[in-house]
Amino acid sequence: MTYEQAVDYIHSLLAFGIKPGLTRIKALLKALGDPQRGLRFVHVAGTNGKGSTCTMLSHILTQAGFQTGLFTSPYVFSFCERIQINNQNIPKSDLAEFVGQVKDAIDRLHTVGIEPTEFEAITAAAFLYFQKRRCDYVVLEVGLGGRFDATNCIPCPEVSVITSISLDHTAILGDTVEQIAAEKAGIIKENGITVTTSAQDPVALKVLYETAQKRGNRFVLGRVEAAEILSQTVKNTVFTYAGDTYTLPLIGAHQIENAVGVIEAAKCLSGVSDADVREGIRRTVLRGRMEFRKEPVPTLLDGGHNPECGEALAKVLARFVPFHVTAVIGMMRDKDAARYLHAVLPYCETVYFTKPANPRAADPETLKALAQGMTAQAYVEPDPAKALRRACRGVSADGLLLICGSFYLLSDLEIDAGLYL
Repeated sequence: MTYEQAVDYIHSLLAFGIKPGLTRIKALLKALGDPQRGLRFVHVAGTNGKGSTCTMLSHILTQAGFQTGLFTSPYVFSFCERIQINNQNIPKSDLAEFVGQVKDAIDRLHTVGIEPTEFEAITAAAFLYFQKRRCDYVVLEVGLGGRFDATNCIPCPEVSVITSISLDHTAILGDTVEQIAAEKAGIIKENGITVTTSAQDPVALKVLYETAQKRGNRFVLGRVEAAEILSQTVKNTVFTYAGDTYTLPLIGAHQIENAVGVIEAAKCLSGVSDADVREGIRRTVLRGRMEFRKEPVPTLLDGGHNPECGEALAKVLARFVPFHVTAVIGMMRDKDAARYLHAVLPYCETVYFTKPANPRAADPETLKALAQGMTAQAYVEPDPAKALRRACRGVSADGLLLICGSFYLLSDLEIDAGLYL
């Protein structure tokens, strides 16, 4: 199996859709020899901030000298981003090898009527890779929810981290914060450690605390109000917390909340020093999440897709960027596009609505209709590459190009390939 065949095979499993539940992943892992056993995990759930949190923790553990696995989703520029060791993407040859093993197991399961999904297949391939490379720790991001997510087949993690919880995927997880928090709290296992922050929604915080108490967990609450911001630019934030000073190369005050949770989680892991935490955070690179680039035109990339992400982006635009913002926006139709656009569009002078190459992508005409009255100029260009070229030509000398609304959009545009030069 080649890399291209491996990725095509994984994507072919999209036909089985999103099916919460642990029966299929447990059967698949059993067929593969249960590679998750013997690995030590840091498990991360939440609505917003999971990617940032996982990436910071991975850099900290790598800085501490541990062979550190990282499993996240979605990817931005390369499928291999989803599986990393020591912050390096899985080699294409290794991905092909382990997806080939997963395919063989799935073919056997099909004969008895078990049909694993795309996410379950890539989760299993990641576990095989981490086991084969003898990872000391694996930082594991939940895909959807927590209780019935494929990643929740692991033994009790060293730490369970729960980031900010809000309404998202309501058709699957429930339509109240309390219901969604209960699903996220499903990763809390008996006699573990649970970490969250004081910025958590009060309703969600109550659910998390009570679940942790019932399951005999030590409950650690990072005090976001104790963090003091010393300086902020479009490139980084310098802040103090619990007697230490940190330089966080991520934009937005919401990243302070994530960093506080990361600091408290890292303190719970043996073999990690305060210096490791400071340096790991300083070295963190987060692709496609309020990522600023200077060339070829000043560009801000943000794949955040729900209203809370939109509000965080709006705060950054209000504080750090010039008024003349030209945006390319594509979204998924299962997102609350109206609230997202309501937050972001007042800061955009010109917008090109487009359609990512994903079956869940929203119709750009629908997005334009939602945007009526929110921005000076709105256009529809269904082809993302053409939308980007048109937008790039319209960026003024004192302007900024904004590409946002979906990680799938960033991936389609192949930003690293210089498509918009």
